[in-house]
Amino acid sequence: MEYKTNKNQQLSLFEPSATYQFKKPSLNQEYKMSDNYLQSWKKRIYNYQQEAKKEQIKQTNLLTSENNITWDTDNFDPFSIPTHTDQFYNLPKYNESESCLYFILDTELPLLLYVGETKLSPYQRWLNHDCKSYIQRYIELHRQYKITTTVRSAFWWGISPERHIRQRLERDLILKWRSPFNKESWQHWGQPFK
Repeated sequence: MEYKTNKNQQLSLFEPSATYQFKKPSLNQEYKMSDNYLQSWKKRIYNYQQEAKKEQIKQTNLLTSENNITWDTDNFDPFSIPTHTDQFYNLPKYNESESCLYFILDTELPLLLYVGETKLSPYQRWLNHDCKSYIQRYIELHRQYKITTTVRSAFWWGISPERHIRQRLERDLILKWRSPFNKESWQHWGQPFK
């Protein structure tokens, strides 16, 4: 980053006359996280998510559907449900549509990487999903540095077919866990795998 000021003047953060210029990387230049930074990045997320998991519920966040079915996002733990291979969408049993929230986990540390919602089958939802490329880059970087990772998926089935309810549940879980592959969390963790 370069700052343009008069030679004998101290740069002021509050002066509108100070001009900031950012050097953009060349198009051929590819940036990659170092192994130490990757480990540090994961540890920060892990520490945050462990605190979120332990946090005492001051006010329960219950979302009730018109059929009086209640979903409690504050007490829901995505690590408590059965997990599946990261290639779950290719399995035949995931061709059927059913409303669900789905989670991408790295069960090695453990980390909640992504929260999503759908009424489509997991196969249909993942055909062109951006998160697939994030996961692939995440796994490749771990392999390059010979860091063990186990990416798994998990599903909370039977969620409301009403989109606004699914989206609210999804949002509440993203805000609680700050899953790093969700765009709502990029302000906290950056976008290293985009």
